[in-house]
Amino acid sequence: MTQCTTFTFLRLKGGANKWWAFKQMQLGSKALSQVAGLTFHKLLGSGGKKGFSSWPNFTTYVLVCVWQSENYADDFMHHNSYFKSYINRSKESFTVYGQNAESHGQWSGNQPFQPSTKIAPEQPVLILTRATIRWNKLISFWRRVGRVSESLYDYSGLVISIGVGEWPLIQQATISLWKTQSEMLDYAYNNPKHREVVQLTRKLNWYKEELFARFFPKKIEGVWHGQDMAKCMNHG
Repeated sequence: MTQCTTFTFLRLKGGANKWWAFKQMQLGSKALSQVAGLTFHKLLGSGGKKGFSSWPNFTTYVLVCVWQSENYADDFMHHNSYFKSYINRSKESFTVYGQNAESHGQWSGNQPFQPSTKIAPEQPVLILTRATIRWNKLISFWRRVGRVSESLYDYSGLVISIGVGEWPLIQQATISLWKTQSEMLDYAYNNPKHREVVQLTRKLNWYKEELFARFFPKKIEGVWHGQDMAKCMNHG
């Protein structure tokens, strides 16, 4: 069986639904731990300013799930009652089905992703970066991260980028979806603000745990900001 990783983006509707979703950051793990074929999961909240802020955004969440196979993922998305309760409380949602191409580092002491594919320069890519920030580095980190996130906006080939995390301030992740890997690499290596933060990460030793992973978006289902996300990958 080929491992499948799903990234489900959820935008909640109404105050009661937002409060329900916020509580799931603690309560949801129990329901997810009983799902067949699910080997790793993280329910992530987001920040303001498109996610790149220390102030939380109680509207948007991302569910990351690692499956033994795509069949288990499909069964969960279409039949699981807990997942349906999330969808019913959301005004928009979409899911990316990803195959891992590369993964370095750890997440909560684990390496959950098994590489099973390669990505050509002209193919789309989803990038996941996450880290646990050292307590004594919090001010240094948050003082600089905003400038990098702003450099992403309207960058060529970027479909969506959002800052998420398990805990505010301390555990942070970025998920970005690109039309082509070549456009992602152009940003990563040629954008001066991004290069600066990569250098500072090494110099200032911000993280006590970090992970980087690339995925091939095999399938995309759903709507975000009123747009069919599968079509967004193929059109300007």
